[in-house]
Amino acid sequence: MAQPPFRSFLVPGQPVSHPDHPEWGVGVVQSAIGHRVTVMFPHAGKVVVDATVVCLTELP
Repeated sequence: MAQPPFRSFLVPGQPVSHPDHPEWGVGVVQSAIGHRVTVMFPHAGKVVVDATVVCLTELP
């Protein structure tokens, strides 16, 4: 039986941090399409993350 396509739980505007790069600072999700999440980090710029590989940390 085929699995449904992966969908990220992240939404635009949501603050996140990257577990492997805390020095990038608090990022803001720009878009989340399928497994591709685009985040704008203050110290790294725009980064596209594969959400099936990297588990971004949701922040309040």
